[in-house]
Amino acid sequence: MMDLTIQEVADVLGGEFLRKEGEDCSRKISCAVIDSRQMEENGLFFAVPGERTDGHRFVTSVFQSKAALAVVEKNAERVSLETGTDTSHWGSVILVESTLQALKSLAEYYRRKAGIPIVGITGSVGKTSTKECIATVLGDAFRVLKTEGNFNNEIGVPLTLLRIRPEHQLAVVEMGISDFGEMHRLSRMVRPNVCVITNIGQCHLENLHTRDGILQAKSEIFDYMAEDGEIVLNGDDDKLCTLLTVKGRTPHFFGIEPGENKEVFVTDIVSRGLFGSEAALTLNGERLPLMLPLPGRHMVLNAAAAACVGRLFGMTGEQIVTALGKMQPVAGRNNLVALSDYTLIDDCYNANPASMRAAIDLLQMADTKKVAILGDMFELGETSDALHAGVGRYAVEAGVDVLLCVGANSVHMYEGAIAAVSGPCVVAHFPDRDSLLQSLREDRAHYIPDGSTVLVKASHGMEFPKVCQLLKELSKA
Repeated sequence: MMDLTIQEVADVLGGEFLRKEGEDCSRKISCAVIDSRQMEENGLFFAVPGERTDGHRFVTSVFQSKAALAVVEKNAERVSLETGTDTSHWGSVILVESTLQALKSLAEYYRRKAGIPIVGITGSVGKTSTKECIATVLGDAFRVLKTEGNFNNEIGVPLTLLRIRPEHQLAVVEMGISDFGEMHRLSRMVRPNVCVITNIGQCHLENLHTRDGILQAKSEIFDYMAEDGEIVLNGDDDKLCTLLTVKGRTPHFFGIEPGENKEVFVTDIVSRGLFGSEAALTLNGERLPLMLPLPGRHMVLNAAAAACVGRLFGMTGEQIVTALGKMQPVAGRNNLVALSDYTLIDDCYNANPASMRAAIDLLQMADTKKVAILGDMFELGETSDALHAGVGRYAVEAGVDVLLCVGANSVHMYEGAIAAVSGPCVVAHFPDRDSLLQSLREDRAHYIPDGSTVLVKASHGMEFPKVCQLLKELSKA
């Protein structure tokens, strides 16, 4: 149950409170959702208009599910006229100018009321994996709430904050942006006690233009940082390592190999292929053996970030390395799936040039035939063609045996790969995801030999989970 009453919501949001006769406004809210299918008894529903559907269509159904309250920006009469929905049985509603703004306003209030420390995480690459590392470490000592799925934007972040419950001692919140000003608005809601930035890479260049622009936009996370807040930065990043003071605070740096100002670093990394890495983790001078069950050098770096945060919350080195040894893969994030005919690396959640290269590096560790199914990367601006070509070239030079490039932008990936081919590598281009799926259905073995390791990766909008699903089905056939 949330520590929030119906009357409290009405007071915070203002607007016009259309109270149902006999309503007990001292009732506590059970949850806050924008998806009517997630409604619980005594829940709060925000009718947010979206690109695909308008939440106002479902106000009647949430009251049928015993919702306590709905926040709307259209009155019952207008909704009835626009949708043909019977609104005669609506319960108590608050009529506001913008339900999205109301959602953010309530989240900002509720976060302050909850009062627990929050770790805010941003960066160009590795936000989700780093969030999982940090939540796993802190979860060994505290009751932790973390961002679920892709809830890292101006809708997802407030919904995450509204999931805080009295039993939570800490929250780990992922914060993603694509333009200037977004992080400022997210920071205002989150008010992080610890700000973590993983790196400054080449993503969202369409709006942010350069890596310096990305640094500027990501640095908005400090705008509403707690007065006694702490800052954790990747000391291996050429942009972040220049931030020697922020709002009068000295950042804590982490990285791979010792370096100036690094409090936490990892050395003696030994790859165990797709089964993880062994290394030595040094925390403020204390050296500890680390066995990380997730593969890739980038995961070792994420572990260093988590160790740095763990120390800020008073955890011992032994506690931290023990927790990191329990790490589990996240669906769509370097998730290894052993199938009967081949091994699948499901990394299809999202993509940019840096994460593409990291995923290819991971594939390179496989001691089998290596197949990369790579799709379009979005929001790369004027440099998109060159960046796609660079990924194609990188894949070929990394020793990929089969490279399948998918999407309109990925024709440049294909061209970059073809120009770099000097051996037996097979390179093909498919204009869209559906044409790839059709070819795989017709002759999977031609593209994916039995016993292969298959990497699947693209930007979220390519809907590559459908590729992973088909590969799972074909392996069973």
